[in-house]
Amino acid sequence: MFAKKILPLFILITFAFLNTPTTFAQSLNTKALNEAVSGLELRSIGPALMGGRIADIAVNPNDQSTWYVAVGSGGLWKTTNRGITWKPVFDDQPSYSIGTVTLDPKNPDIVWVGTGENVSGRHVAWGDGIYRSTNGGSTWQQMGLEQSEHIGKILVDPRDSNTLFVAAEGPLWSSGGQRGVYKTKDGGKTWQQVLKVDANTGVTDIEFDPSNPDILYAAAYQRRRHTWSLLAGGPKSGIYKSTDNGESWQQKKTGLPKGDMGKIGLA
Repeated sequence: MFAKKILPLFILITFAFLNTPTTFAQSLNTKALNEAVSGLELRSIGPALMGGRIADIAVNPNDQSTWYVAVGSGGLWKTTNRGITWKPVFDDQPSYSIGTVTLDPKNPDIVWVGTGENVSGRHVAWGDGIYRSTNGGSTWQQMGLEQSEHIGKILVDPRDSNTLFVAAEGPLWSSGGQRGVYKTKDGGKTWQQVLKVDANTGVTDIEFDPSNPDILYAAAYQRRRHTWSLLAGGPKSGIYKSTDNGESWQQKKTGLPKGDMGKIGLA
């Protein structure tokens, strides 16, 4: 009987002693590691998520203390005191890569964001289309063009807030997707592709004629990235003009280089 009582106690004590060196060693290792790195200053070494790369800026025309800053790989930031302090306003959305931000000229509390930075580096992340906020960035609604992946510009017709144009680059690593110029007449409920070049050519920029919003100019950009190379420019890159509020387009070649062209900016 005595042996039966002693045996379990002996086993318990044995396991306790066997476990003690391991726990003690782990404690020593943790302490040594903390002491070893206590004098080091940690720094980011990648991946290439450079939050400081600014893609676009929009300033409230009715309150010049309020700005929105689109960051290529860091979301959308807002300041209401001319940049003294900043608040992230897009962190709850699926995409952190922003290509452009635009304010409705009639109501600057309506903010339009195009996701997917408009560059072609290996580091770039793709987006999931167009977003709209009607309360200065407090909440957001996805408004379509999910397959565009990279948005270069959003224009709001100054005469009609329901009419918008989107310069869509399309996928970087593949052909197809939603690329070209897209137009909505119902505030983003539906979109129509009004300019299509080809499956590897999107539109990187678009502008109104300041004297007549029925006249628009669009910059097409042929590009395609592979793991081993980047096609940045080609015969399909060029400038297009519309004189009927984006319903039809003609390519403009007079005075431009006759060879292949790369990425074009408009102002």
